[in-house]
Formats: sequence, C-alpha cells, structure tokens
Amino acid sequence: MARTKTEFVCTACGGVTPKWQGQCPDCGAWNTLEETTRAPTAPGKGRAGLAARSTVQTLDQVSLEEEARQRTHSTELDRVLGGGLVNGAVVLLGGDPGIGKSTLLLQTLSNLARDHAALYVTGEESLQQVALRASRLGLPRDRLEVLAETSVEAMLATAEARRPRVMVVDSVQTVFTEALQSAPGSVSQVRESAAQLVRYAKRSGTALFLVGHVTKEGALAGPRVLEHMVDTVLYFESDSGSRFRLLRAVKNRFGAANELGVFAMLEEGLKEVRNPSAIFLSRHEEAVPGSLVTVTREGSRPLMVEVQALVADSPLSNPRRVAVGLDGNRLSLLLAVLARHGGVALHGLDVFLNVVGGVRVSETASDLPAVLAVLSSLRDRPLPLDTVVFGELGLSGEIRPVPNGEERLVEAAKHGFRRAVVPRKNRPRKPPEGLEVIGVERLQEAMEAVF
Repeated sequence: MARTKTEFVCTACGGVTPKWQGQCPDCGAWNTLEETTRAPTAPGKGRAGLAARSTVQTLDQVSLEEEARQRTHSTELDRVLGGGLVNGAVVLLGGDPGIGKSTLLLQTLSNLARDHAALYVTGEESLQQVALRASRLGLPRDRLEVLAETSVEAMLATAEARRPRVMVVDSVQTVFTEALQSAPGSVSQVRESAAQLVRYAKRSGTALFLVGHVTKEGALAGPRVLEHMVDTVLYFESDSGSRFRLLRAVKNRFGAANELGVFAMLEEGLKEVRNPSAIFLSRHEEAVPGSLVTVTREGSRPLMVEVQALVADSPLSNPRRVAVGLDGNRLSLLLAVLARHGGVALHGLDVFLNVVGGVRVSETASDLPAVLAVLSSLRDRPLPLDTVVFGELGLSGEIRPVPNGEERLVEAAKHGFRRAVVPRKNRPRKPPEGLEVIGVERLQEAMEAVF
C-alpha cells in the first residue's frame, strides 16, 4: 500500500516544497509554510483522465454571445458583479467577522429563491440560527432550501439531487474533503475542497458563492491560489462603528474590477444606498478651514467625498504626517511639491489628512484637493462651500488631467456645486448647466483660483 507523503504548502502563494524552510522559495514570504499530507494518486486515476477532450479553434470560430445573467434583486450587488450573476460563475466573498457577509448572501438567496432553485449550505451555524436570522430580517422562508454540512462530498451529492441554480457555501474554511486526512481549514483542505466545488459549478452551470475568512492583515485566509481559482473576488470594507458597508470587486472575469457597491446595515438587514455621494458629504452650514470636496471614481461610478486637513504646531523634533483614506507616502510627496513649487514650507508642523466616511481613495485625482485643504488649514481660511476640486499634481508643479473628467463635473453639478477647479485639459467646451469650470495648469494658478 502506498504511503502518504508529507509536504509543506505556502499559505501566501500555494507553492509546495518537500521540506520546511523559513522563507517560501516561490514568493519569498517568511513563515508561511505549513505541513500537510498528500495521498498518492493511483495509476490512471489522475485528474487528467477526468478532463474532457478539447479541440483547437481559431478565434473567429468562437461564439461571441454574451453570457446570460441572473438579476439578484439588489442593484448594488448587480453593479459589483458586472450586471448580475453568470451561470457557472464562482464568487469568493471575504470580509471581517460580523461585517455582513452571511446577511447579504441570505438576503440575496431568499430573493432569488422566488424564481429559481437556491441552496444555502452552512458549515458554521445551525439551521435554527439561519432560520432565526431570516425571521429577524423579515425574509421569506418557504422557498429557500438550507443544509448544515461540512463534507464536500455530501454537499455535492445534495446539489446533484436538488439541482440549484444558485448555491452558497458558508464558509470554505470549515469545509473538508474525505480524500485528505488533514484538518478542515488547512491549506490542502481549503484548496482541494474549493477545487471540487469549482469543478461542480462549471460542469452544472450553478452560480456558486464561497464565503472566505480574512487574516488580521485583511487578506483572504488560505492559499493565495484560492483567489485564482474563482471568477470573482469581492471584499467587504467598513470602519469600526460605521453602519455603512462598501462591497468592492477586486477581481472579476465578467465585469469591471474595482467596482464599488454601498450598503447600510440596519435592523432589517443590509439596504442598498442608491446615492452614496450624499452620505460622504457632510455639507457644513458654514465654510470651515481645511475642508474641501472632491470627486473620486470607484469603478464606473463618480463618488463625491470630503477631504479634511489639519495643520498644527508639532511638539516633536520629527513632525508627523498622517493620512487616513489616502496613501501616506503620497502625502509626503505632495507636501514636498507644495514647498518647492507653492512656496509653502511646513517644517515643524504636524499635518493630518482624512477622507470623511471611511472611504479609501487610491487614485491621483485627490492630489490637488489634498494640497489645497492643507493650505486652507494652514492659513485658517475657509474655502467656499460650493467649490469642488480634482486633479493630479506632478512633481514639477503641473496639474495633470484625470480620466472621466466630464462625468465628475456632471456629478458635482447634480449635487448643487456652482464652481469647479480642474485641470485645464479636463475643462469641457460646454460645462454642465449652472457650474463654472476653471481650468488650471500649475499649482500657483490653482492656489490663486481658490484663495
């Protein structure tokens, strides 16, 4: 009888090595190798024999018909998925504990069960707990089928018998396959269990949701290869104490990546937010120093957010540079440009920058509003409430254009703004009605236009 083999698998990249090392030889990560056992494959029983034969085709012979999509009855979730669920698609949903992953999927499946067969498989909760949550949220319970199971083989046997159109597995870290002897949640179990579920979804055309745990760093737990096996990876984001949840698409084979959906956690469950710009704008009754509104872009949606800055005397020999919602290294770069090309040095001063509402802005359109908000706080001069600013700031002091400038201006005009300071190349020939658009090319021009 063949003996089982011991190997070490990297939790970061999924690489395999025959002996333990402090550093993964494939990705270079430290202390990520975990011991696992692998049963040898009998001759002729490999997975290659299970694969169907494929034929070589030219691209013009491939059908260009788009995949049919199922609406989830949630506009925000459909937006993040790229327009709806695709048959056979596998979606991996991650997020912090208690952020609302199970709530969102239970609401989605309860709505989909009205028209299609749906199966909710839970490995973390009992059926009574799922039923109590559905009752508390006021969801219909007469059509949705539920199953409490952690064995992949039992799940697939039930799915083959019930033939659901949509299926949820909550969560993939609790699932195990009888083909391996390692504990549930180990690298080999997560990888092999997910592989079996993905193969079933592709073969049967069932849309599959997998719930994944996250590590303390915020990344999905388990091998990195898990994200490559699925079609879509979604992350739930939220600040502690906030009732708003941001659902972001990190990877999507059937739509745009980095798409954003906004939900509010209420007693009735997660409710979609149709106009998220209104949430992140505090709209002070009177102008205050250090506050400025900008228009960022998340996926295909323009989003208005408020950037706040605070400049104060520092009691430290090394002044602090703190950015919340923006890149800290980017803040240091912008302050250097401000000192060199704006003539404003901030030596001996602490600079704090914050994006209101817990939004994380990663694009460079926030450069110009961040610098002007710092200047407003330093000079203690408030900026007009009806002014919106966006633009990228170059190292030589130039204001560079940003993508989709006209859509940003339309969003600003829709929310009642009357004045916009933007890169000159983003200034449209016909500005939106009621909006004065000022185009600038240099940092000094922007400072004169705003102050």
